[in-house]
Amino acid sequence: MKGTGKAREIQGRYIGLDIHKEYVLAGGQNVAQEWVMQPRRISMERFQEWAIANLRKGDAVVLETTTNVWDLYDIIAPLVSRTVVAHAGGVRQIAEARVKTDKEDVKRLIRLLIADIVPEVWVPPVEVRQLRGMISYRNRLVKTSTMIRNRLQSLLHRHNLILPNGGLTDKGWWEAQKICVLERIQIRQELAMLEEIDQHKAEVDRNWDDKAWARRGASRRCDCCNCPGLAL
Repeated sequence: MKGTGKAREIQGRYIGLDIHKEYVLAGGQNVAQEWVMQPRRISMERFQEWAIANLRKGDAVVLETTTNVWDLYDIIAPLVSRTVVAHAGGVRQIAEARVKTDKEDVKRLIRLLIADIVPEVWVPPVEVRQLRGMISYRNRLVKTSTMIRNRLQSLLHRHNLILPNGGLTDKGWWEAQKICVLERIQIRQELAMLEEIDQHKAEVDRNWDDKAWARRGASRRCDCCNCPGLAL
């Protein structure tokens, strides 16, 4: 939701955070767009310490969606009066500029915040973020498993082999085939990785606390990249 007039009246500083992999560039202006906090670079390791020492109630803070945005959001939100997470693509469409520097990016974010026209994204609760993280991890396991199976299928085609009833993971059958030593090593390792991945996936599935809830949320798409954030 956009800030109300009353909420904006109590905000003495408008602070923009330009987030990078190893640091954050932070700067702040007042409603007259005068610098009250000159842009400065803060390393990720020191960000929480800096935030506690420099942010306060009455501040409004804007930051763009990135891979680590929620970690920073959780640090910032309890310290200030308003925290806005901006859709990165939406910000570029509204405030595209020829000059591309960290300081200019911070300035654009702040001015969108002062004008109250930041293209905001939904801030998911912690449990939803955790669920998305687990779904993403499970999807990576499935993708890796598929890659291994495809490599084994490639070996089958190369040697014109017909799979037995035991299927692709029949270790005894693979050992009995007349193939070179190097390929035999590859197959043993591929089968071992496949077995380990299947065990990891089974553990995730066993510990899935609330699949019904996850399915209900599956239709909601991720606001930062429009991906199916809760899809099973």
